[in-house]
Amino acid sequence: MSKKNLAVIFGGRSSEHEVSCISVVTIAKAVNLDKYNLHLIGITKEGKWLKADTISAIEDGSWRNSTKAAVISPDTEGTLIISEKDGDTYKMDFLKIDVIFPVLHGMFGEDGTIQGLFEMSGIPYVGCGVFASAASMDKFYTKLIVDTLNIRQAKYVPVLRDQMKNMDEVVARVEASLPYPVFIKPSKAGSSKGVSKAENRDMLIAGLEEAAKHDYKILVEETIVGREIECAVMGYGETTKASGIGEILAAEEAAFYDFDAKYNNADSKTVIGPDLPEGKEDEVRGYAIKIFNALDGFGLSRVDFFLEHETNSVVFNEINTLPGFTSISMYPMLWNAKGYDIETLVDTLIDMAEERVGY
Repeated sequence: MSKKNLAVIFGGRSSEHEVSCISVVTIAKAVNLDKYNLHLIGITKEGKWLKADTISAIEDGSWRNSTKAAVISPDTEGTLIISEKDGDTYKMDFLKIDVIFPVLHGMFGEDGTIQGLFEMSGIPYVGCGVFASAASMDKFYTKLIVDTLNIRQAKYVPVLRDQMKNMDEVVARVEASLPYPVFIKPSKAGSSKGVSKAENRDMLIAGLEEAAKHDYKILVEETIVGREIECAVMGYGETTKASGIGEILAAEEAAFYDFDAKYNNADSKTVIGPDLPEGKEDEVRGYAIKIFNALDGFGLSRVDFFLEHETNSVVFNEINTLPGFTSISMYPMLWNAKGYDIETLVDTLIDMAEERVGY
């Protein structure tokens, strides 16, 4: 049986470009090379698509100097076009791609845009489709959908960047609805990029201005004081299953589990299988599946919650349709605890991509 051509796409134009370049190394090393010919396609921060010849070129960053452009054709032939300049002409190679694994976090990768290209090309791909990706990436629209599920989530006030021209009015609207402290989040940024905590009006204004650098749509949320817990899901429809629970223990000096606390602070820790009050693990797992399916999820997602200190209430926070695969990422650790080592997990997700046809 001949090997299939697998394209793994990484990098991207989002603020999570660097995280993607770490995640893809984990995934690429786990690909079963007896089943697949591996083709690595990196997207620079400027949006150039380049072919990376080796995993080590990703690790040392030299892929960004590649002379080979590589793009997925939007026609239904499922073609990868590789071109390289030779003097005044270009050498062109055309390769039939059988399946795609997008390892792209954030905008232009996790938001439904590139999934639309995959749909046009007719190539099976790992992960959520156009709608699920777009709705899950946009925290505001996620909240609108979860509001229909009778699952508690933080109260919030939406703010548009244009409304900030009248900052006094925006501040008054927030203060009329939510007590300090509040969290300010770009609606469509990930890995806590642009997220801040405000204890007062001045910090609120600064947080809104910072969030507006990442998105035109911003959420101001009430503070939930509780444990940060996460659950991984895999599958689709009635096949969807949930992992066990993981808990985030942010470094003591971190105000919250922001980007630096996640990736740059060795004191931030994750715990697999934390001790929870009776019944709470099943409640979280059930909610994770319910939210994933309500958003028309497919393949994989990580669903994040709080367990409120005073009440032990489970409070939904957000869903990530392309969670990280770094050495400290919760998604692969949660499934590893359930018997899926990284090679098995990656192989399962790729196999599942081809089940999308007809789903």
